[in-house]
Amino acid sequence: MLREQLQKLFPDHKEEVLPEEPTSNIWLQDEPLLCKYEKRNGKPITLIEGYTGADTDFKVLAKELKTRLGVGGTVKEEKIIIQGDYRDKIMEFLKEKGFKVKRVGG
Repeated sequence: MLREQLQKLFPDHKEEVLPEEPTSNIWLQDEPLLCKYEKRNGKPITLIEGYTGADTDFKVLAKELKTRLGVGGTVKEEKIIIQGDYRDKIMEFLKEKGFKVKRVGG
C-alpha cells in the first residue's frame, strides 16, 4: 500500500534493492574452543584457545570480542587473551557464533 502511494508520488524513482549482508560461516570447527581463567601478575585474564581455522579469522574473532566487551586483549601463540574475567559473556558470544565452547578451570 505505502509502496504504491510512493510510486504515484515519485513515478520516475527506481527502487533500489540492497544486497543482504552475508552471514559469516568462517566459524566451522569440530573441536570445542577452550575458555580458561588465569591470573598473570595478579591480574585476571580470560584465555580462548583451540581454534583450528585461519589466523586472520581468529584475529577477526578477537576484535569482535574486544569490541563487544569493551575491553583490551590480544592474539598470541594461537590464543586470544582478554583482560578480565569475562568467561560467561565470552562463552555466550561464541555460542551465538556457532562455536562449541568448553569451560576449563575455576
